[in-house]
Amino acid sequence: MRFMLKVNIPVEEGNEAARAGTLASTIKRIMDDLNPEAAYFTDNDGERACFFILNLEEACEIPKVAEPFFLAFNAAVEIHPVMVPADLEKAGPSIARAVGQYGRT
Repeated sequence: MRFMLKVNIPVEEGNEAARAGTLASTIKRIMDDLNPEAAYFTDNDGERACFFILNLEEACEIPKVAEPFFLAFNAAVEIHPVMVPADLEKAGPSIARAVGQYGRT
């Protein structure tokens, strides 16, 4: 199943890693382990942020994804299931059923 992993790196921990010259290399090592489908780097809520798209088969894989960022950067991590357009198309009947059952008239 496809997930979006959002990582916010606190400013001070990110600054310490940048000063030590390990910020990019640590992120690269983690990415090599996770092998994301896509990776994006930006800011979020005034902090350094990373967004990754990756596939997880089981919930037991969540620590493999989150722990490296917790331990390396004291990061805040969010994991959200996401859909590509084909997934949304397959969800159409479920959406229509929900509209029929719960939609306001």
